[in-house]
Amino acid sequence: MAGGADTDRETTSFPPMSEAPIIATSDLRFAYGDIVAIDGVSLEIPSGRIGLVGANGAGKTTLLKILLGVLPAASGRVEVLGHPVATERLEVRSKVGWMPESNCLPPDQTAADFLGYAAELGGLPVRAARQRASDVLGLVGLHEERFRYIGEFSTGMKQRTKLAQAIVHDPSLVLLDEPTAGLDPEGREEMLDLVTRLQGFGINAVISSHVLTDIERTCDWVIMLDGGKVLRSGPLTDLSTTDEVELEVIGDAAMVAAAARRLGATVEVTGTVLHLTSAGGDAFAIARDALVEAAVPLRRLGAKRTTLEDVFMGEGSND
Repeated sequence: MAGGADTDRETTSFPPMSEAPIIATSDLRFAYGDIVAIDGVSLEIPSGRIGLVGANGAGKTTLLKILLGVLPAASGRVEVLGHPVATERLEVRSKVGWMPESNCLPPDQTAADFLGYAAELGGLPVRAARQRASDVLGLVGLHEERFRYIGEFSTGMKQRTKLAQAIVHDPSLVLLDEPTAGLDPEGREEMLDLVTRLQGFGINAVISSHVLTDIERTCDWVIMLDGGKVLRSGPLTDLSTTDEVELEVIGDAAMVAAAARRLGATVEVTGTVLHLTSAGGDAFAIARDALVEAAVPLRRLGAKRTTLEDVFMGEGSND
């Protein structure tokens, strides 16, 4: 982040992010001995807030460490922000921030000292590093606590400190590994709000989480990992939108269902709610015509949306 107060940053205009992929991998592989953690991962990831989801052990943290150059890929190609990680690791690290899941903070340092040191490691002179540390701690809500020892911090404060050190050197991309781990509901909402604000400062983010509702709350692109393989990768709207129509009626749902079936739809009925799909026609048009034929009043009508959990469980059942 550029130096200056938090209020200054809120009004700053940033140029549009590049349309080129911020991350590109091809047939990426990595194993811990005989255990394959990343198995042929090929991705092109656009700018924005990217969700990396999967169960514990799916390969999320391993992939993040490969992107950062902490772990060398056994085979395959990986580029971050246009730089090949294998040959330009320091260039990648200068432009990427990293928020690990593990507790990595020095308990006997104040937040101001730790962030100032992190900013100096990012290349800032001492005075500018101190100012940057103060600005970023204010951004994450720790301005009043900046001179307290980190060992006295709550879990939520430590998580915000880890986020602060990931962005103190003004990166183009941050990799966030389980940023809401250990947080209570209020702390989780605060962290998700902070993550959502990053793009306004010109910072792309890859957010790794096994909590799918957090990804739905913050991200616009989702990558699903399972057993080191990519199940799905695409815009969140594409993954959560189905071709199914959901309608709720006031009256006899069975009459509407019968009319819809005569018009060629497949129908499921639960109480007064109907789900319609049509392989060869417009499900919305069929719903309209069925309602007219049955002369049943409509309460609501729309495309059925599914959750990431529904998509993930569906993909897993297809393996």
